[in-house]
Amino acid sequence: MFLRLSLRRRILLLIASLAIINVAGSAITLWYAYKAQDLNYSMVDQDLTSLIAAQNLETSLVMQKGFLTYFFMTDSYEWIEKLKKHHENFQIWLIQAREINQPAQGFKVLNEIESRYIRFVFDRDKVIELYKSGEKNEGASKHWNVRNQFFKIIELTGQFKKIQEENINSSSRSLRNVSWKIKYMAGAAIPCVIFLSILLTFFLLYHVLDPIHKLALEADLEKIPRGLENEIEALKNRVQHLIMDIGQTHAKLEESQEHLVQSERLAMVGKLAAGVAHSVRNPLTSVKMRLFTLERSLTLTLEQKEDLDVISEEIRHIDTILRNFLEYARPPKLNCQLHSPSDVVDLTIQLLKHRIESYRVDVIVERKEKLPKVMLDSDQLKEVLVNLIINSCEAMGENGQITIMEDKIQNDPYHHTAVIRVKDNGPGISPELKEKIFQPFFSSKEEGSGLGLSIAKRIMKEHGGELRVEFDEVPGATFTIVLPIKEYDNGDNPDR
Repeated sequence: MFLRLSLRRRILLLIASLAIINVAGSAITLWYAYKAQDLNYSMVDQDLTSLIAAQNLETSLVMQKGFLTYFFMTDSYEWIEKLKKHHENFQIWLIQAREINQPAQGFKVLNEIESRYIRFVFDRDKVIELYKSGEKNEGASKHWNVRNQFFKIIELTGQFKKIQEENINSSSRSLRNVSWKIKYMAGAAIPCVIFLSILLTFFLLYHVLDPIHKLALEADLEKIPRGLENEIEALKNRVQHLIMDIGQTHAKLEESQEHLVQSERLAMVGKLAAGVAHSVRNPLTSVKMRLFTLERSLTLTLEQKEDLDVISEEIRHIDTILRNFLEYARPPKLNCQLHSPSDVVDLTIQLLKHRIESYRVDVIVERKEKLPKVMLDSDQLKEVLVNLIINSCEAMGENGQITIMEDKIQNDPYHHTAVIRVKDNGPGISPELKEKIFQPFFSSKEEGSGLGLSIAKRIMKEHGGELRVEFDEVPGATFTIVLPIKEYDNGDNPDR
């Protein structure tokens, strides 16, 4: 039955048993103390006092012996006075003996002593009167009768003293019996306590402490000193690490789920882009060619020419969306060569010159010196810059200003980065959209595909750099391009 219980209940049962034994032992000890105190009070305050009273009672009676005979022989009243003195002592001790709590047999003997002593005193006084009146023969005759009464009273006082002695012996036996019972119970409790303690130690050692020590050793993967505090501390540290690992694993799992969703989207976009490319782009190319032919062969009015321009622009927009789809779903491999990012910035501004002018936007380049050459795909970086500049132009409208700031930053003695910041003075981006603007298919523009910034961020990530948005107190938005500057051992980096 005990072995079927759980470890928790077995340990609690053993602790409860030890507690019950200790409480019972304490209670028995208290009971024994009170019992011994009662017996001691009964023996010392009552039985011993009764014995002393009985002894004095007998002594005061014995001391009366012979005084009557001495009076008979000498006719001296001195013996009568001494006899009265011992008589008074006897009465005093008789009264004290009555005041003490006596058993029934003691009171019975004490009553008989008192009644016989009264008759004895009465008859003795008659003998004294006869001796005083000179009737010595008659007094001597009654004197023998008084003597027999005296010895009978002495016998009764002996019985009374024996009763007190038996009471003392009885109290002593009771005290010894209680002591032996306590000893027997203590003797029986000690093996039980020892057995339960050994059993509890066994369970704590083999089912609690040893497993804790083994877990602590496995937790720290090294031998730790024996000691419960060290082992629990090691387990606590391990549990904290596990909790941190669980949190990191959960974060990685969420990130993996996001990547999985992203991959599924990419797969769907890839299939969609391939279908769109075959089903839409070829007919769209034919439409563009026909419109170009019609525009050259027909004489159109001003309104018709505006309609034709709108149609051409919308077809171009559709073609751009299709190209973004294809580029996002099937990104081209990087063709990295040594180029200065500053050259790519200048080329991009030159290519977008007319479009920038159409928005009436000023572009300012702040550059202390050209950035060093790094390994990059100039076409891909140019696409990133085009995307950022066009987005700024569309966000600002007319009469805006774009500032492109170039800088070389030293992160540590061995690592440098090329930084390009594209800043505009438009309405800016709210902090809530900081992470969303780089998500695929998210766009704040009605005609946007939502792929431009996500493609740009991916291009910079493939270069080993990053693209991030920064928020300042001043109006506008700032996008930062960071490119790592690698050192070359063979000296093929001229700007090393």
